[in-house]
Amino acid sequence: MAKKGGKPKEWKGRTDGLPWMIRSLVVLMKVVDRHVIYCFMAIVVPFYMIFHHDSYVATYRFFRQRFGFGRIKSFLKVYANHYRFGQVIIDRYAAYAGKKFRFELDGNERFMELVNGERGFVQLSSHAGNYEMVGYGLTSTTKKINGLFYGGESKVMMDFRRKILSMHNVNLIEVDESMSHIFNMNAAIDRGEIVSMTGDRLFGSSKSIKCMFLGKEASFPMGPFALAVQKEVPMLAVFSMRYHGRYKVYVRDIKQDESLPLRARMTDMARSFATELEKVVRMYPTQWFNYYDFWKE
Repeated sequence: MAKKGGKPKEWKGRTDGLPWMIRSLVVLMKVVDRHVIYCFMAIVVPFYMIFHHDSYVATYRFFRQRFGFGRIKSFLKVYANHYRFGQVIIDRYAAYAGKKFRFELDGNERFMELVNGERGFVQLSSHAGNYEMVGYGLTSTTKKINGLFYGGESKVMMDFRRKILSMHNVNLIEVDESMSHIFNMNAAIDRGEIVSMTGDRLFGSSKSIKCMFLGKEASFPMGPFALAVQKEVPMLAVFSMRYHGRYKVYVRDIKQDESLPLRARMTDMARSFATELEKVVRMYPTQWFNYYDFWKE
């Protein structure tokens, strides 16, 4: 990985594009079938790989080291991964333009059970698949879903995102330096609502839990598990994976062993989440979109 100031350079997860480009693409998606854009993107992907060398190297090592693929197969998987990521981004713009998608739900019964209960709960996703699509496919009309997001996206992108998600009873909570998002998350849980966030990136936090993931220890953020344990609310792992032109949403229960001390309970839940994430990544290896060395020391 490229380095700056002695530290590995991590992919920040921001969507590329100037405001006018974002608006233009949304307008384009209203009149052009997204499959046409997929075809164009298949030609563009190799150039993206060339000019985004860090993400290419990290993904190549992912397939070589975590799956044991050979050089040629790993290269082909890197191409497939970047192409899938492009499809995910295009699908987001298509959603902003009002396009509809088909969803297949696996485990929706547990989600509805918690939605119809009195308590709030934590819904944990990841940067595998299209986590934003969870808000369109797994919906609640009774409990508001409060989605945590990290700053850095353009105002135009966030305006589109807020507009479409608000139609699905989703409110967005921005992480900021004042730490007001922690108050907002706690307040949402206290109101019996849902707090949704990703659980596979630290974003600078020093509080982490080591979990075995794809054969090697990796750091997962402690925050989501601390919230669920301290508030004594259930947690679901939710993954939205692109599957044959539609999205398959997996809902898995992350159980708490209440006989354990608080810190041990958090660790147990984090490892359970890592296990569920690994199952999904093994099923959809080209939909792993963490473009940095996830297992770095």
